[in-house]
Amino acid sequence: MEIGILGPLSAEAGGRSIVPSAGKPRQVLALLAVYANQVVPVPTLIEEIWGSNMPRSSLTTLQTYILQLRRLLAASLGELNPGAAKGILSTRHRGYLLEVQPGAVDVHEYDRMAAEGHAEFQAGDDAEAVRLYTRALELWRGPGLVDVPVGPVLEIELARLEESRLGVLECRVEAELRLGHHSEMLTELIELTARHPLNERLHAQCMTAFYRSGKQWRALEVYQRLRRRIVEELGIEPCSGLQRLHQAMLSADPALDNTLHTRERPLLELFAA
Repeated sequence: MEIGILGPLSAEAGGRSIVPSAGKPRQVLALLAVYANQVVPVPTLIEEIWGSNMPRSSLTTLQTYILQLRRLLAASLGELNPGAAKGILSTRHRGYLLEVQPGAVDVHEYDRMAAEGHAEFQAGDDAEAVRLYTRALELWRGPGLVDVPVGPVLEIELARLEESRLGVLECRVEAELRLGHHSEMLTELIELTARHPLNERLHAQCMTAFYRSGKQWRALEVYQRLRRRIVEELGIEPCSGLQRLHQAMLSADPALDNTLHTRERPLLELFAA
């Protein structure tokens, strides 16, 4: 079985799709897949599907959805009886368990590779960190579960994943800059700062890439654009680290050209008070 959460919901068993056409069964499958190989309690499933508007028939309806998923599994596996399907999607005490092989769910692979990438990043192996971060980010096929109704439980998980995705992206860019790939990263950083107009870390990285590529005025332009937006939209100044990075560029601080310093601390910390 292979299940995709990081984009439109996909799930295949025996080479055939087992994704239901109806919204709520898709929701159930998505939640079971996110927590694959863990028992998902019935109250959690009910909360995800109906929130605080739980109907009296919620338990019976949930059982119907589980039965539909087992029938899809049985059909995809070519079984004439639901035995094999029940082994994959089993009823446990006060909940249900979707059992899959390691690596079968993309979100689990993403979390694993992101964690390994962070470990290499902290250890200073930037090339390996970039490789792992890139592989993790390539698993995303678009916004997570874009075609699935999302309740309160999945909403929390998707928010975690989007925050993680941005963090992995920032760390990959940082590792690329620590490897000296400043000019090569400019096009991507211009796009990223446009997509994340208030993200100070990405702007610091973009400023550094411009500065180390011999384009100081472009680096200063990036800072001024970000500062105007932060002041206008949030009524505050950029963080102290970014302000000090800006001052360092104005004074052509030699530390900006020393990539050894940025291996020891992230860019925003390098010039923090």
